[in-house]
Amino acid sequence: MNTPSITAPESMSPNAAISIRKATAGDMPATIPVVNAAFAVETFIDGTRTDEERMAEMMRKGEFLLAEREPGRVVACVYTELRGERGYFGMLAVDPVEQGTGLGRRMVEAAEDHCRERGCKFMDITVLSLRPELPPLYRKLDYVETGVQEFHPSVPLKDGIECHCIVMSKAL
Repeated sequence: MNTPSITAPESMSPNAAISIRKATAGDMPATIPVVNAAFAVETFIDGTRTDEERMAEMMRKGEFLLAEREPGRVVACVYTELRGERGYFGMLAVDPVEQGTGLGRRMVEAAEDHCRERGCKFMDITVLSLRPELPPLYRKLDYVETGVQEFHPSVPLKDGIECHCIVMSKAL
């Protein structure tokens, strides 16, 4: 199924030239560097956040939406997964140059719309306990903490680091 491209009206500058669409496997080479740059702040991870193998595995379970300034110039992405009446989003990544422009919020809204259009009534995200700055940001988008989960990293953590997931949810 093709997801239509969404182009912001001119009044939404600086995001006016950004379109959001469903990613394909061919988009991985342009998307992986954006994810790894955005997650470089996670110095507790031993290595990079993702690679072709990890991203391909995620694409087998769900879908990535990506934002482009022009065809082939990925500036943000977000992973979505349908889980019955619950949608899930994760790996929200915005090119560091584009951070602070509202693009992260637009990507969350696109993920919510994507899942809502597929019948989801709720949206979930898991936030790592080692990123205490994130829950307040998601609270501003009406997410609330609903529990904790054990963290099963796809990338090893540095020795001696302990982490868990904070589950946050909202009704769509």
